[in-house]
Amino acid sequence: MKAALNGQTLTYGTGGSTLQAESETLVFVHGAGFDHAVWTPMARYFARHGLNVVAPDLPGHGGSDGPACRTIEAMADVICELLDYLELDQASVVGHSMGTLVALAMAQRSPQHVQQLVLLGTSNPMPVGPPLLAAAADGHHAAIEMANTFSHSRRGMLGASANPGLHGFNAAQRWMEHLPAGVFHQDLTACNDFRLAVENCAIPTLVLIGEADKMTPANAGQSVASQLSNAHVHTLKGCGHAMLTEQPNEVLDAVSKFVLG
Repeated sequence: MKAALNGQTLTYGTGGSTLQAESETLVFVHGAGFDHAVWTPMARYFARHGLNVVAPDLPGHGGSDGPACRTIEAMADVICELLDYLELDQASVVGHSMGTLVALAMAQRSPQHVQQLVLLGTSNPMPVGPPLLAAAADGHHAAIEMANTFSHSRRGMLGASANPGLHGFNAAQRWMEHLPAGVFHQDLTACNDFRLAVENCAIPTLVLIGEADKMTPANAGQSVASQLSNAHVHTLKGCGHAMLTEQPNEVLDAVSKFVLG
């Protein structure tokens, strides 16, 4: 699906759902270097359970026009504008990695749009190491290799998957290789620069933590949860940062239980 926002085309997936104003809405926000397709299995699941699904490609990603947003706040504003365009008043916002920062920014800047938060692999702040930033700035393939390696647990790097035919480690690398020049660096810079105090946020929140996460370590996720007044934590044992492919079924179960009750 496509939306015309501020003279640019924004692509979004619906999981096959037909958007209805009276139905609950789920918004899925992808992480740095990816696009809405990472949410496809989960989006289809919730669409078939009668929810509106909106999974946008952030500007400069997937099928959406560039340029990429320079800040997390700008990304949050784009998604709020998309919800207004679609005439959807409020949504549960599910984000992974960079997407969790976008979700938190939405809750601060436009709380009327946010019903619940689901944060997968989060940290606030979310610092990015200088070697990774430098490699991304140079457009060097080493940036993709570093990010992909640190995103997976030891088992995940071997390609193990609960879903037959899926090799998450290789798939993630191929995904990022399709990014336009400069977008990955822009994403990482936005994450590195973002700062937000969330102590006053009372929105019901689920924080999913990967026990073996090297990108946003477990203690960072716990710290975010401790700053929120209505947060629940679910830990995925042995899971790395790439939890959508390493433990997709466990992630879906946790999100479904929280969202659907």
